[in-house]
Amino acid sequence: MDKLRIAVIFGGRSGEHEISLLSARSIISALDPNKYAITQVGIDHQGAWHIGEGVLEAMEKGRLKGLTPATLLPDPTRAGLCALTMKEGANLIECLQELDVVFPVLHGTFGEDGAIQGLFEMADLAYVGAGVTASAVGMDKAVFKDVMRANGIPVVDSITVLSKHIHADLQGVLNQVEAFSEYPYFVKPVNLGSSVGVSKCRHRSDLLEGLMEAARFDRRVLVERAINAREIEVSVLGNEDPQASLPGEIIPAADFYSYEAKYHDDRSQLLIPAPLPQTITEQLRSLAVRSFLAIDGAGMARVDFLLDRDTQQCYLSEVNTIPGFTRISMYPKLWEASGISYPELVDRLVDLALQRKAERDQIERRYERTQDGG
Repeated sequence: MDKLRIAVIFGGRSGEHEISLLSARSIISALDPNKYAITQVGIDHQGAWHIGEGVLEAMEKGRLKGLTPATLLPDPTRAGLCALTMKEGANLIECLQELDVVFPVLHGTFGEDGAIQGLFEMADLAYVGAGVTASAVGMDKAVFKDVMRANGIPVVDSITVLSKHIHADLQGVLNQVEAFSEYPYFVKPVNLGSSVGVSKCRHRSDLLEGLMEAARFDRRVLVERAINAREIEVSVLGNEDPQASLPGEIIPAADFYSYEAKYHDDRSQLLIPAPLPQTITEQLRSLAVRSFLAIDGAGMARVDFLLDRDTQQCYLSEVNTIPGFTRISMYPKLWEASGISYPELVDRLVDLALQRKAERDQIERRYERTQDGG
């Protein structure tokens, strides 16, 4: 049987570039070379695409010299990866190989927000994970909260402010936030993950610094009422009939699960399964599936919850459509605890991508009227 031609795309023009490389290394190592013909595609910090021998290692070391510039055309009649070369002062595009499926491992902006998913749709490619709509809504924390509220799924109170207002009238924004709720707050860029740019603010000086920090990474900033919460996560797998894993609990090394606590502090703990009453476990799993379906999710998602220690109220925090995917990341570890190994999980995601593509192929792309006008 011919191998399935798969491109793993990683890196990206995002504050989560380095996390993407870690996830990509784990995924590539889990793909069976007897089943898959794997092509590594690295996107650097400037957004340039690269292919060639040892792309991932080259990007980890920041040594891109010798790699081949590449692109993916939004043209289904010229499907596949293309090499970019310069000849006699002109840029030439050479289509190298067709692809059966793409596995994007691009956390954050231009990868998890629907941007590259739109390119895959234009190119008529099968790809792992959520489509344009679910990716965009899942990434946008403010819009996501509105969608959850519309579906009766509880979320923590929040307001959204514009970065330009923070820079133009910081005092006014501070007053606006303080009128919204009492301290403490969490301040976050609306479109970013891995806790990049997130701050916990207990008084005005914290809030000032937190707003300025978040405004570095996005044109909109979310300010959320902080609650005394346990951080619980549930993994979701599937398309129209998704499954939810057992929940896991994060015991962060820091005051909250910050970027440093996630990736650089070994004291953070993951409790799998989370020590919860069965009723709350099932409630969280049900809410995870409901939120996944509400945004039209596909393939995978990690659904994050806040469980109020005082009231036991469950609040949905966010849905990550391309969650961290290292072997020690919560998404694969939750499935491992639920009976699906890391290699099997990767295989299932590829199968789900092909199923989703087969369904899209059944959609009529041309409308022709009959002679009687019907």
